[in-house]
Amino acid sequence: MPHRTPNADTIQVTGACPHDCPDTCSLLTTVENGIAIKVQGNPDHPHTAGSLCTKVSRYTERTYHPDRILQPMKRVGPKGSGQFESVSWDAALDDIATRLKAIAAQDPQAILPYSYAGTMGLVQGESMAGRFFHKLGASLLERTICASAGGVGLVHTLGAKVGMRVEFFAESRLIIIWGSNSITSNLHFWRYANEAKRAGAKLICIDPRKSETADKCHEHIALLPGTDGALALSLMQQLIKHDWLDHDYLARYTLGWEQLRERALEWPPERAAAVCGIEVAQIEALARDYGACVATHTEAVDGVATSSRGPAAIRMNYGLQRVRGGGNAVRLIAMLPALIGAWRHRAGGVLLSSSGAFPVQRAELERPDLLAGRAPRTINMATIGNDLLREASPEFGPKVQALIVYNSNPVAIAPDSAKVVAGFAREDLFTVVLEHFQTDTADYADYILPATTQLEHWDVHLSYGHTDVLLNRPAIAPLGQAQPNTLIFRELAARMGFTDACFADTDEALCRMAYGDKVDFNVLLDQGFVTLPTSDAPFAQGNFPTPSGKCEFFSQRLADQGLDGLPDHVPNHEPAHSSQAYPLAMISPPARNFLNSSFVNVASLRASEGEPLLEMHPLDAAARQIQDGSVVRVFNARGEHRCRVSLNQRARVGVVHGLGVWWRKFGLDGTNVNQLTSQALTDLGHAPTFYDCLVEVQAA
Repeated sequence: MPHRTPNADTIQVTGACPHDCPDTCSLLTTVENGIAIKVQGNPDHPHTAGSLCTKVSRYTERTYHPDRILQPMKRVGPKGSGQFESVSWDAALDDIATRLKAIAAQDPQAILPYSYAGTMGLVQGESMAGRFFHKLGASLLERTICASAGGVGLVHTLGAKVGMRVEFFAESRLIIIWGSNSITSNLHFWRYANEAKRAGAKLICIDPRKSETADKCHEHIALLPGTDGALALSLMQQLIKHDWLDHDYLARYTLGWEQLRERALEWPPERAAAVCGIEVAQIEALARDYGACVATHTEAVDGVATSSRGPAAIRMNYGLQRVRGGGNAVRLIAMLPALIGAWRHRAGGVLLSSSGAFPVQRAELERPDLLAGRAPRTINMATIGNDLLREASPEFGPKVQALIVYNSNPVAIAPDSAKVVAGFAREDLFTVVLEHFQTDTADYADYILPATTQLEHWDVHLSYGHTDVLLNRPAIAPLGQAQPNTLIFRELAARMGFTDACFADTDEALCRMAYGDKVDFNVLLDQGFVTLPTSDAPFAQGNFPTPSGKCEFFSQRLADQGLDGLPDHVPNHEPAHSSQAYPLAMISPPARNFLNSSFVNVASLRASEGEPLLEMHPLDAAARQIQDGSVVRVFNARGEHRCRVSLNQRARVGVVHGLGVWWRKFGLDGTNVNQLTSQALTDLGHAPTFYDCLVEVQAA
């Protein structure tokens, strides 16, 4: 932390958390004499309500970190050695532009951008960067690494990435938290859930891991990874069998009910229990709880006559869709509220993402028109390990010769990382990384360009957990020679000879452009956030943003793609109990004190987390003569990873948890859990299957 001048002038600047979290908090940064001394939650923003997670509350520690990269760096050692020397911005940008021009003269598709949600900002994310790569004609990146399977599932069921408003969970009488450790990854939703709990609501957690959230719920259902669709179908079977249905809602506002009904009846609890690895009684009890919330229910439940126990709400998160059948599982879960008419209540329904409610003007920001009729190939970010090792071919196109990485750390976060590392280690691959720190990916760069943090630039945000637009003002001047992503791509564009007027747009102009006249920018400037006008109960009378206007149990759009228009349970690529060599299923949920690979290098947070751990059930450990706290070897055909083991009841028998995502350089052997994950993709959305992974564990 830099020196603070006593009694200096103090100001507070309103901003927004940029990280990949549904809460998208409004921030207040206290600045003394040009130095940020404190970051706190904005008490005037209803969703943030003055509180932040542990990670972001320590944002000044990250911004002023002694290892922060504050000048351009050029590689002077072998790829991966981490050996760099400082250079001027002009020297770095001139050389980068020269190298890119030479490659583009042969085929611009040999240049690939790689980015994701290191910032969720619309401006520092893909605005100026999108313009640059579109003008260049570079390969397109299919950005699927987190949420696309579930997103596509929602689009083909509800019509868009939309759902109930998060604040109304506080009024729900039953809350099912499905595939989410909300206490660590959705803190402000947990506040609403807790409010409902105090008012008498029942909370049920469905998750292979007995998470911190499961600890606080009334019940926990620890199903096997990738079996969520089977459980949802069996719930439907029970609702049908006992007639816990809102027949009026089904008739008016759904499409394909008879077809779905026929499929669901194939899934009695006995079948689903065998697939999910849980008890029949758990499925029956969950169905009774959910069926008791039918909007028009007047039958006896558990022998007690009741008109309805009140609205039921489901909070999904992205853990459940990181398996082969993730898209279908999200579709099935998203259909459940229509069966019981839960959408009639503002406190009923489902929420996975609210991002589809935001009227973002992406074409104006990213300017795909600059492609000028060209149709570059698309490379999926989850298969970067294979794609960097491909030679040129008619099917693939040119070999990737240049890679520009920003807002991401693929060497740490991409699956099958032995292949990712091999690709990045190519001496003939020209790599530029825009970064705050020397991450695992930056170690393989030819140039590292110092980027600003959220406290140092303009940006504007949407949310996938609420419906407020947030503005981020810069609180401090950029440290050292750090520059915003937007300025770096403007400078590169100028050196590439791109003279289009759009490359002169300022960051504040881009912020105004993001929502156009859909959001009053003056209100954003004044208070830092604007709440979108949305209905309290958006689908009480149907009006789904689907082609039919109904909740689509059957999707003609999927059928037109040659897929099953009706959702089903899709087994994992690597189902539990399917391999003698690798008998344990492994999931890799985030460590509590990290967010993806961000914050791993913040000393206080890493100290809280300790070291890379594998959680394992004591019975699985005893069968392998593994002691608590010992070092173990976790392996499969893709590779191996050594770490310390923690024996506890958070893991169910047959499933282990490799908590992530640690930087590889902090691992015992310079690896992390992605040494074990595969590049296989999901059923919908071309997303990665991080939680669809079989391993064996041995004492090291």
